[in-house]
Amino acid sequence: MNIVIAACQILIALAFVSIPMVRARYGPRAQAAAEAELTRQGIRPQVLGENKLRFDAGGHETAVPVTVAAIMAAVAALNLLDSSWAAPGTWLFQSLVLLGNLAILYSNITAVKSVEAAFAKRGDAELARVDVRAFLTAAENAFPAWVFPWLQNLRHVIVFGASIAALLLTANG
Repeated sequence: MNIVIAACQILIALAFVSIPMVRARYGPRAQAAAEAELTRQGIRPQVLGENKLRFDAGGHETAVPVTVAAIMAAVAALNLLDSSWAAPGTWLFQSLVLLGNLAILYSNITAVKSVEAAFAKRGDAELARVDVRAFLTAAENAFPAWVFPWLQNLRHVIVFGASIAALLLTANG
């Protein structure tokens, strides 16, 4: 049973690591497309850097997914070692991953509204003029077609499905 739980957790770790890998490979292209869209809208592309907005694998776009992957790998190791910490670790971290992924899904669904609200909150006159839907679409279209929605949806299915399976198996273990 612990081997199956550990396999679920390794799948989740791989799903989270896919985020910075894709951003590292295609993020610069998305950044260039976003900057070109801003230029088309008559907005200085430097406004992105000035407001720490990026599409590459830098900052929290790498730190958070890699941290989640490392924690999932550690809990998988506890399960493989049949440690007394495996079940409590699974309950705690699988629950957090499940809730965190719900937040990620929500932010994906509400991306335009969220970015518009974030831009408005900054009080930057240039950001307030950005057509956010066109800006985000330009960046998204710079990624290969398999990223949105295929990889994104597959990642959600793996994280939700494997988390629920790990929790159910832990409950029945």
